[in-house]
Amino acid sequence: MNSALVVDAVVVAIYFAVIVGIGLRAGRGSNSLQEFTLGGHKIPWWAVLASIIAAETSAATFLGAPAEGFKTRSFAYAQLAIGTVIARFFIAYIFIAPYYRNKVQSIYEFLDLRFGPRTRDMASAIFLVTRVLGIGVRLYLGGVIIVVIWRYLYPGAPITLGTYFWGILFTTVVTTIYTAVGGIKAVIWTDLIQACLMIGAIFFSMGAIFLSIPGGWETVSASFAANPGAGMFQTGWDATKPFGEALKQMLETPYTIFAAIIGSTLFTMATHGTDQDMVQRLLTAENPAKARRSLIVSGFADIPIVLGFLAIGLLLAVYYETTPDPNLPAQHNEVFAYYIVNEMPVVVRGLIVAGVFATMMGSTSAALNALATSFTKDFYIPYLGGAGASDAKAVAVVRIATAVFGALMVGVATAAAYAVLQTNITIIPLALGILGYSYGSLLGVFLLGMLTETRGGDRANVVAMIAGILSVLVFCRVKVPAFDVAALLRGELVPQEWAFGALLPDWWPAIAWPYYVLIGTIFTFGFAVCFRSGKAPLPVVD
Repeated sequence: MNSALVVDAVVVAIYFAVIVGIGLRAGRGSNSLQEFTLGGHKIPWWAVLASIIAAETSAATFLGAPAEGFKTRSFAYAQLAIGTVIARFFIAYIFIAPYYRNKVQSIYEFLDLRFGPRTRDMASAIFLVTRVLGIGVRLYLGGVIIVVIWRYLYPGAPITLGTYFWGILFTTVVTTIYTAVGGIKAVIWTDLIQACLMIGAIFFSMGAIFLSIPGGWETVSASFAANPGAGMFQTGWDATKPFGEALKQMLETPYTIFAAIIGSTLFTMATHGTDQDMVQRLLTAENPAKARRSLIVSGFADIPIVLGFLAIGLLLAVYYETTPDPNLPAQHNEVFAYYIVNEMPVVVRGLIVAGVFATMMGSTSAALNALATSFTKDFYIPYLGGAGASDAKAVAVVRIATAVFGALMVGVATAAAYAVLQTNITIIPLALGILGYSYGSLLGVFLLGMLTETRGGDRANVVAMIAGILSVLVFCRVKVPAFDVAALLRGELVPQEWAFGALLPDWWPAIAWPYYVLIGTIFTFGFAVCFRSGKAPLPVVD
C-alpha cells in the first residue's frame, strides 16, 4: 500500500474512532426505556434537523443519486423533492401532535389506542420487515466502496460477493455497537457530525470534478446543450401519441412533475409520518412545535442536497465522455466511488470515503434503534413476558434486538449485492420501491386514525392493509428481483424476477414506483373506512 493510501486509511480510521467515541459518550445516562428511545424529549430542534437530513441521505443517495444523474443525464429525479416539502406540512399539522399527546414511544402504540392490538401488530410487523429490507438494500453500498478500493489496490483481482460482504459487515458492526450502547441520543449526535461531513463532501466533489473536466464550463455547457432532456421538470407526456398510450407512458415514467406533486407527496407522508425510524427522531424534540420546525426546515434543505448529488452524476458523465477510462465500472452505482478512489487528492479522498460511510451509518443507526424500539414496545412488552419488566431489563432487550436486526440487515444487504451484480440495476428504485410496496398500507390506516373518529375496525384494518400491499404488487405490475423457487429446492440459487400482475391486460401500465404508496393508501383507506371502530374516540386535548 502506497503512502497516500496509508494517509487516507488513517483519516478514515480517525473518523470511525471519533464517531464511535461521540456515540458512546452521548448515550451516557440512557438507562431507562424512555431515555434510550426518546432522549427524554431534550434534543435541540437543530440537532433533530441534522439527524433527519442524515437519515434521508443514506448511502443509496450518496452513491445512488449520482448514479441516477450519470445514467439518465438529467436532473429529473430532483422533481420528487417538491413532494417531500409539501408532505412535511401535512405531517407537521396532522401527525405530530397526536403522537406527543398520547405519549407514545413506538408510533404503532397510537394504532392500539385508536383501533386495537391487531392493527398495531400488523402495522408494526410491516414496518419491521420493510425497514430491514429497505436499509439492508442501502447497506449494499457499504460493500461498493470496499470493492472499488479493492480494485484500486489489486487491479485485475476477481471481485466476488464476499468482497461486498466484508464492507457490509464492517459498516454494520461499527454502527450497531454505538447504537446498542447509546440509544437515540447516540444516533442523533453522531448524525449531526455525519450530516456536516456529507454536505461538505457534496460541494467539494462538485468542485473537484468540474475542475478536472478539460475545457471547464465550455465543455460542460456544450454537453448539457446537446442533451435537451437534462432539465429538472419533465412531464413524461408524449403529445404525438394517442391519449391511452401517452397516459401509459407517463404513469410508467418515475421522474415527472406529476409523480413529484402526487406520488412523492404521499410517499413522503408515509416515510416521515408513519415510519418509526423517522418519527422517533421528531419525538426527541422538546415539544410538537420544535418537532414541526425540524421537519419542515429539513424539507427545504433536501432540495439543494439532491441537486448537488445529481450534479455530481452529470459532471461525472461529462468527465468520462471527455476523458474515457477503460476501467470505468459497468455498475452505475460504483462510478462515483471509482472517481473518489482514483481521482481525488490524498486526505480529501479519505474524508470523502468517510463521508460515504457516514451516510450509511447515519441511516442505519436510526433504523436499528427504531426497529429495536418497535419490537420491544409492540411485541416484547405485551406478548413476550415484558409487561412487568424493569427499565434495566427492557433496555437490555432493546440492545439485544439492535444486534439481531443488524445481523438481519447484513443478510439482506448481501442478497442485494448479489441482485445488483446480476442485473446492474440502480439502487434508488430498488431501495425506495421496497418501501412503496407496503407503506401505502401504513399511511392508509394512520390517516384513518387521524382523520376519523369512529371508522376502522381492528380486524378489518388488518385485511385492509393486506389488500393495500397486494394492490400495489398487482396493479403496479411489480417485478421483484428474487430467485427461482424450484432451483432453490434443488440446492441451486438462480436469480429470477417475480412478476406480479401477469393476468392484467397488456394495455395496463407498469406503474412507476413513486405512485406505489398512492395506490396502497387508496385501497387500504377505501376498504377500512367501510367498517366501524369498536373503541371510543381518542381525546383531542391533553
